Amino acid sequence: MIVNSDERQWGWMDEGLDTFMQYMAEQEFGEENPEVIAPNQNYPSQRGAPSKVVPYMSGDQSTISPIMSNPENVFQLGPNAYGKPATALNILRETIMGKDLFDYAFKTYAQRWKFKHPTPEDFFRTMEDASAVDLDWYWRSWFYTTDYVDIGVKGVKKYYVSDKPTQKMKEYMISRGLTEANFPPMVYLVDEESENFEEGLMGKAPSETSQALKEYMMDNMTAEERSQVAEPKYFYEVVFDKPGGIPMPIIVEYTYADGSKENVTYPPQIWRKNDQEFKRVISSEKELIGIVVDPKAETADIDVTNNSWPKKEQRSEFEQFKQNIKGK
Repeated sequence: MIVNSDERQWGWMDEGLDTFMQYMAEQEFGEENPEVIAPNQNYPSQRGAPSKVVPYMSGDQSTISPIMSNPENVFQLGPNAYGKPATALNILRETIMGKDLFDYAFKTYAQRWKFKHPTPEDFFRTMEDASAVDLDWYWRSWFYTTDYVDIGVKGVKKYYVSDKPTQKMKEYMISRGLTEANFPPMVYLVDEESENFEEGLMGKAPSETSQALKEYMMDNMTAEERSQVAEPKYFYEVVFDKPGGIPMPIIVEYTYADGSKENVTYPPQIWRKNDQEFKRVISSEKELIGIVVDPKAETADIDVTNNSWPKKEQRSEFEQFKQNIKGK
């Protein structure tokens, strides 16, 4: 209570911050006292975890107000002033800024505004000033709008290295005044679904499927240098899309044919140049067999049906009901 916020005007500055700090205290208590909590379970906080706010953010937009609304003008005060602000700050701490940097900025806010009457803008500016992180996009989307998080895998294309140009490349070469007999030696990537794809390209190193690449390596590299070259056998173009309005990091789990997994986080800045799609090219010596976005439910994604590749079959509520009946 040392920092005096006007909760009549900005309800979340009291209730939301308190709920957030309560969530942190509960989770810390659970980590330090595992004998009190069920095995392999976190403290059962009612608010604060990203998954807890999904039903509210995915609900009827006509009954949802921005966090910055006056408490007397909202339809659902609990989720609006308590749950959503707590979740927003939790995601900011855990996923966007990192615990150490967030905690430093948060403590700076408490010290800078003790015995004073800060407004939301004072909180926002202090968090950015103390951390040196531009968070304008985060405050705008989480606190000033009713947008939601929804990021998915739009599509995946698999490519292989070949020394045969695609039809599109042939047309381009001809438009530049070349004939097929005069095409320069080049290395091409062939889409698995294109007319140039051959089964013999699968699972082979690029130098095995491209004569031009093999000759270049033989002419310009020693045997020792060639032995140290890592030649990926698989190339993928992964397209992520963002049906939701809130830009967030893309947290991805890649699964390979040998059973290994790789976790990668692409920062939210990747949406700056294109707010709809983000493409990532992956080269690997192992075959990619699965992609999952936000595998640990860290971003409050409201629709997980588009989070996987290959797309997972979704059972209807009736099918789930029948399965539950059989189980009993």
